[in-house]
Amino acid sequence: MIIKKCIRGAVVTAAEADIEIYGKKGSVKDKNPREEAVAIVRKLREAGHEAFFVGGSVRDLARGLDPEEFDIVTSARPEEIKRLFPKTVPVGESFGITLVVRDGKKYEIATYRTDAGYGDGRHPSRVEFSSRAEEDVLRRDFTINGLLMDPESGRIIDHVGGLDDLRRKIVRTIGNPGERFSEDHLRMLRAVRFAANLNFALDDQTFLAIVAHSGRIRRVSAERTREEITRILQGGHARRGMELLAETGLLTHILPEVDEMRGVDQPERFHPEGDVWEHTLRMLAMLSVEPQLRSDVRFAWGTLLHDVGKPATRSVNSGGIHFYGHPRKGEKIAANILDRLRFSRADAETILSLIREHMLFMNAMEMRPSRLKRFLRIPDFKLHLELHRLDCLASHGDLETYEFCRAKLEEYASEQLKPERLIGGGDLIAMGYRPGPLFSEIIRVAEDAQLDGEISTKEEAIKFVREKWPL
Repeated sequence: MIIKKCIRGAVVTAAEADIEIYGKKGSVKDKNPREEAVAIVRKLREAGHEAFFVGGSVRDLARGLDPEEFDIVTSARPEEIKRLFPKTVPVGESFGITLVVRDGKKYEIATYRTDAGYGDGRHPSRVEFSSRAEEDVLRRDFTINGLLMDPESGRIIDHVGGLDDLRRKIVRTIGNPGERFSEDHLRMLRAVRFAANLNFALDDQTFLAIVAHSGRIRRVSAERTREEITRILQGGHARRGMELLAETGLLTHILPEVDEMRGVDQPERFHPEGDVWEHTLRMLAMLSVEPQLRSDVRFAWGTLLHDVGKPATRSVNSGGIHFYGHPRKGEKIAANILDRLRFSRADAETILSLIREHMLFMNAMEMRPSRLKRFLRIPDFKLHLELHRLDCLASHGDLETYEFCRAKLEEYASEQLKPERLIGGGDLIAMGYRPGPLFSEIIRVAEDAQLDGEISTKEEAIKFVREKWPL
């Protein structure tokens, strides 16, 4: 197949455009989702409508990557789309958006449109359907997302200079950046995300417009803000993403508590890498090269926020710089952040636990067996252990405690970490003790003795209790 591209109206070959199309062996064209998307386009065209791939899928194909999903743009109106396809989901018909369901997968089909009057800084107050693909493209956010593709011929149609920006690795708005960001404030975060995740640079005018309009990001819903930051943290270039958020001024508006970590110096003995911000950035850089870890939203946010309590707890005395109580303070600060961004309770609990417990590792090698076993069995301990590893590697580099805990996890079978209790409330009542607050203490102390190897049978547990709490 000969792939052709149209750059601002001039048709050129792929070689002339100097961008590799389908650069990976085993292209996405061989995969079922693309075949289904092509079939949708073909059916729309057979009914007399224009239809193209659009947006991120075209951007990825032009970069030789396999798109995860395919969006389609068409001259067909929503009611015409519904007549053509038996399974549709009307997710935003007033905005010309229809989901077509094929083989259990949903494909977004957008009718050509023009937008006007973004009164809320997010959604257009008026939408007019159009008959021209170019008009639809001109309303979109960035040039690299404004490309159209004829999926049957492979021809890319470029009305906005997106191919040139792809070649130059630039994120640039379509049209005046100030106007684009005034229309939809979320585009500022999206610009940073694309620049970070694609490892591109922000166009100078686009960057300056974000700086000028950064305060408006506070008008964006908490859920959308959380989603964009999460995608930055998980996108493979988290350090660059956070640096861009700071450089553009967005960070101080969406995560002021994180912004406060910048310039907070630390004791060089433990943190030769520099201040709290640099330490966190180094951890994020390491996180980015470990797909399994960064894919866990709890771990990604735990990494970002693990030292968020340090700015508020920094103190200096004759012994140097200290951050007494920063895990607990950080937990409180992070709880406010997670609540503000509307995290689920389950995810928030794990993130807060990662923050609260991350300094316990410093005492792990001196813990009694009972304390160590309780520590090793806390929920999601492997996430805690990996956070400790990144914490060490981003500072002093000493992994002795990490290796110690790993070895102990292997040494202690699961039944040793949490063995069946030798004595319970029913046993205590049978022994003549009255139910009350003392019960919890007795059971806990008896379990500690069991974990420490001091007792191993019910008879020994009963004797232990009677000697320690005589009636």
